[in-house]
Amino acid sequence: MSTFSQRMVGAAKLEVSIYKEVRADTQATGQALGVVVLSSIAQGIVAFAQGGLRGFALRTATALVVWLVWALVVYLVGAKILPEPQTRSDIGEVLRTTGFAASPGLLWVLGLVPGLGFLTVVAVSAWMFLAMVIAVRQALNYESMERTMGVCLVGWFLHIVIGVMLR
Repeated sequence: MSTFSQRMVGAAKLEVSIYKEVRADTQATGQALGVVVLSSIAQGIVAFAQGGLRGFALRTATALVVWLVWALVVYLVGAKILPEPQTRSDIGEVLRTTGFAASPGLLWVLGLVPGLGFLTVVAVSAWMFLAMVIAVRQALNYESMERTMGVCLVGWFLHIVIGVMLR
């Protein structure tokens, strides 16, 4: 079994085996939440530089809420509305895998480097989306990449809408 930091690095490296491991480890839910909290704090640090303590608090809280909503949407759409025949998943599995998919989010702090703000947003967002695709595919035991992408895109769309509404 991997350590917390090994899981974070492996998840960021898009290693399928890590996502399978955390899906199966019911004790890893707290770790997954820890990854999301760290990623949310990284976003909050950038917001602090732009909007002070209020910006930090709002961005950090928004990032946490958005992850939770995205995970719930993935679970409802992927496991309840559009399951594949072999899909056997519970909300804990989805929370654990999608939580670790937030691992690249620690790099949000690179947005503080002058000239890297926009590039950081694009790169980290794309990386986290790819991690989410792998996480969702493992959590829902999907064979179809098209279905996986569809579920992730529905969640991503709602993630953006909610994120904009809360900011």
